[in-house]
Amino acid sequence: MSNFVFITLLAAFPALSTDMYLPALPIIQEQMGIPLATANLSLVLFFVFFSFFLLVYGPLSDRVGRRPVLLGGITLYIVGCILCALAQSIWLLVAARIVQAAGAASASALAMALAKDVYTGVERQKVLAYIGVIIPLCPMLAPLFGSVVLKYTSWNWIFICQAVLATLAMYGTLTFKEPEFEKIRGSVWKVISRYAAVLSNMQFSLSCFTFSFMGIGFYAFLAGSADIYIVSFGLTEQQYALLFGGNAFGFMLGSLLCSRLCVDMTSMEILRSSLTGILLSSIALCFFCNTITGFAVTMFMMTFSMGVSRPVSNHMILETVDTDVGTASSLLTFTYFILGALAMQFISFDWASKPLVIGEMGIASAMIPLVALFFLRKKHQKA
Repeated sequence: MSNFVFITLLAAFPALSTDMYLPALPIIQEQMGIPLATANLSLVLFFVFFSFFLLVYGPLSDRVGRRPVLLGGITLYIVGCILCALAQSIWLLVAARIVQAAGAASASALAMALAKDVYTGVERQKVLAYIGVIIPLCPMLAPLFGSVVLKYTSWNWIFICQAVLATLAMYGTLTFKEPEFEKIRGSVWKVISRYAAVLSNMQFSLSCFTFSFMGIGFYAFLAGSADIYIVSFGLTEQQYALLFGGNAFGFMLGSLLCSRLCVDMTSMEILRSSLTGILLSSIALCFFCNTITGFAVTMFMMTFSMGVSRPVSNHMILETVDTDVGTASSLLTFTYFILGALAMQFISFDWASKPLVIGEMGIASAMIPLVALFFLRKKHQKA
């Protein structure tokens, strides 16, 4: 298995862990007689614990190496998949999803760290963009695959399929030749203290925190899309999967465009243009969210713009650090997903119009990093 394929598979873990069972959420809600906010806890708490475990795996991998951390994490993920498949109540499912999250975090935390270890400069930026092209295939195909499983079996089998896919990552970990890098020495407290060292880098902290807001509109869509399309608009699970996949296709096209633009444009120019795209599409969403077509088209444009912005923003953030790469990578992914989890819980409340709220969150997701870019540019000019 090539380095590129292996890193891409690791980066796909969050999508594989969530999007495949999104079509099942209304069924779980109905079978267990629970409200949407309770059913969505299996999503929200997954991302909360996933985010916190990212903080463990990054510095741990900087101390003991990438392979041992991946072997333990992927094994835990497979156990979590089996427990999810056996769950008979929402609380058992939520508990099993937490186990799943604890394992999945190892793959996601180390995907960007390995990209930093293996690739450099413009090559890394291109690789991150190519990964951004391929990763959206998971949310394009995963809900459709999940809806097919639902058509012939129960939702429990979706998690068995996730366990099977995770064995491929286990094989990749066993065969991957780990690159040499300078490991952290000393006590566990010294390892944890590296977070303070990374956070003291103000350029990293500012860009990491503000750029992570770009995802809140999308994560609100992720948690609310099944309810919007299936319950509110009355579509089938298969129709929903196709429309959801359209958003993933938009993300993929955006990332592909980013891989082309990075040859002729600076990272700052690409990011500023893509954030403007998120802002304009979110404003349009607020006006055209009451129909299936209006909601689907404006969400497509939002996710397309996010696809352009995400690879280049990751590259810009990683460029601010030279050491403690695993720790920095964990902080970056942690911030992105914890804000996403908050957005997912926020959209689960009983809003009069969930699509309108998603549009308003999309506006905020563009404005916050745009303001940060203004200050970063001013600081750069003074330097």
